[in-house]
Amino acid sequence: MPILWRQICIITDRNDVDALLPRSAGTSLHRQLFVILRDQILRGVYAPGSLIPNEEALCAQFGVSRITVRRAVSDLESQGLLEKRHGRGTFVAAQLPPSRPSATLGLLESLRKTATETTVEVLSVEITVPPADVARQLDLVAGSRALSAVRLRRMGPCPVMVTEAWVPEAIGRNVTVEALERRALYEILMAEGVQFGRVVQEITAVAASPFYAKLLNSELGAPLVRLTRLLYDTALRPVQHLTVHVSPERSRLLMDISIGAVNTLAAGSFYHDIPRDPDPDRLPIL
Repeated sequence: MPILWRQICIITDRNDVDALLPRSAGTSLHRQLFVILRDQILRGVYAPGSLIPNEEALCAQFGVSRITVRRAVSDLESQGLLEKRHGRGTFVAAQLPPSRPSATLGLLESLRKTATETTVEVLSVEITVPPADVARQLDLVAGSRALSAVRLRRMGPCPVMVTEAWVPEAIGRNVTVEALERRALYEILMAEGVQFGRVVQEITAVAASPFYAKLLNSELGAPLVRLTRLLYDTALRPVQHLTVHVSPERSRLLMDISIGAVNTLAAGSFYHDIPRDPDPDRLPIL
């Protein structure tokens, strides 16, 4: 996890924020402050209709300038989370967006919802040899080709999601730019006879590369959420490798897990990529 993302997560998880914002390459100070204040507003630290601290207090609390505070507050105003009242201060909006959807959607319903609520721009479609890690997860023989499809999805003018899909050539050969502009990839695959049976997914935090920063209108090095999803058919053959990048400033991932699955891998499991010390008895270097 990038250091900046970890620091922001630690700060936003506290109700009594008194730490200075980290001065490191990546996300600017006003965007860091924006993320922290937005998180506190959405979690109810500042209730709807309540007054937030004034500029002087926020400057002292986070160790930033008035310009930084004003830019963060202005961004929150543009999202409808704050409103200024002349001579009285800045207040949290009385009506805030709901914290979570009211109903649970299955995988196909979720894919359909994404497709209907967003517009798609197909950036590239080609048949080529996938990276080694993708080929391994799709159970492809070395050198085998697969379909690659890269798309950008928007809600209105706002970019919200970059998706990169890989599909074995045998079932993806009929996927074209024109087809993806008309239908979602999962619909095309189902029309080819694919029946989805299992999904394995991994969620990580990454820093925005120039490619993703440009497409998602984020700052270079800003934290992004990356979802990697491997879809299988009913015969448990991998049929699609999908990677999704979103900005946590605009998107959230909701998982609704049945009580029977809480103690299974369906509820998720943490894996830690920590190098193992070949000599556990070795004294640490001071």
